[in-house]
Amino acid sequence: MLDAESCVVIVGAGQAGFQTAASLREQGYAGRVVLVGDEASLPYQRPPLSKAHLKLEAEDAQLHFRPDAFFAEKRIELRAPDRATAIDRAARRVVLASGERVAYDHLVLATGTRPRRPEWPGIDLQGVHLLRTVEDARQIRARLQTANRVVIVGAGFIGLEVAATAGAAGLPVTVIEFAERPLKRALSAEMATHLLRAHESRGVTFMLRTSVASIDGSDGHVTGVTTTGGRQVEGDLVLIGIGVQPNTELAEAAGLAVNDGIVVDAHLVTSDPAISAIGDCARYPSVHHPGAVRLESVQNSVDHARAVAARIAGKPAPYDKLPWFWSDQGDLRVQMCGLSQESDDVVLRGTPESGRFTVLRYCGDRLTAAETFNNPAEHMTIRRILAAGGTLTREQAADPAFKLASAMPVTAAVAKPAPPPAEAPKDG
Repeated sequence: MLDAESCVVIVGAGQAGFQTAASLREQGYAGRVVLVGDEASLPYQRPPLSKAHLKLEAEDAQLHFRPDAFFAEKRIELRAPDRATAIDRAARRVVLASGERVAYDHLVLATGTRPRRPEWPGIDLQGVHLLRTVEDARQIRARLQTANRVVIVGAGFIGLEVAATAGAAGLPVTVIEFAERPLKRALSAEMATHLLRAHESRGVTFMLRTSVASIDGSDGHVTGVTTTGGRQVEGDLVLIGIGVQPNTELAEAAGLAVNDGIVVDAHLVTSDPAISAIGDCARYPSVHHPGAVRLESVQNSVDHARAVAARIAGKPAPYDKLPWFWSDQGDLRVQMCGLSQESDDVVLRGTPESGRFTVLRYCGDRLTAAETFNNPAEHMTIRRILAAGGTLTREQAADPAFKLASAMPVTAAVAKPAPPPAEAPKDG
């Protein structure tokens, strides 16, 4: 436990970094808290950037986790815009781009991820966008006001969310995806196929098993995309959403263990006991999945932050939270909980044709994960069952008359729910 004379430095002012700072104060930590962010903004939510913010339904100030006064009241020293350029582990100092050297007793790396930027010809043309920051969203939003056709490369969550937003604005949208279905790594074939058909029914065109050779343009502006098969797809707004990569360079340069993420133990501590890593950039051992995982979600960031803050405040415990996620794609809501495995079999509860159904994923006889479509109540029940270690057999899951709540362990039914995040997430 660190005392009132100590200092915690947090690098990264996204969901994980902000939550760590807020949770340290909630846990009673009285020392200095320094939060370093590389954007000229108060810490803000990213999920609305691909949805409400593009539709002018969420202004910049509504994205902020807390107003400026919160940071003064909680004695959180926000360094923004600034960024960490080096970690001096021997002296326990973080070197900032501004030239400041901040001494720490414990360092928390919440450096997040960045979009993968392919080296395709034409990637720098005006009208070609990646989406990560609020400034990216502003540029895309402005472009949507004048665009005639939208091309989205990548049928992941970001791509499908923006496709739904652009389609709702009346724009023709083409989604190019190299895999045989959208969200192949994230969702079951059953759920992905249903989403594909739902988007197609709303006018979105999909080109699956298709790769990009180049981005085309004229006079410095994008005019479309050429596929490796030679097909030209017109578009004056092109969004690239082909995944992200963790920001591990700072950790790697400091000699910390890195493997597609900053490697941490069950307490989220790196190979240096004075440094933790959390959120999207951290690879950690999950009790809900064999081997280590790196997850990109609001829940994971929030719960990681709370766990590290509690440990710093003298209440250590291994991290064991159940992962859960969700994505709003226009009027389509997909919610997921647990961590599936490639070998999973599925049990359908309900039918896709009804517009509300659940895919339960099993490894042998063990329920590993669940996906629900426009079915939030069932998602919450299954999430509680998984988190509590309840048993839901395949036969029970497939029986529409079976009440899922009866699979909840008795002790879990009366357990106190977890507190909400410092700012309730709008997506995950």
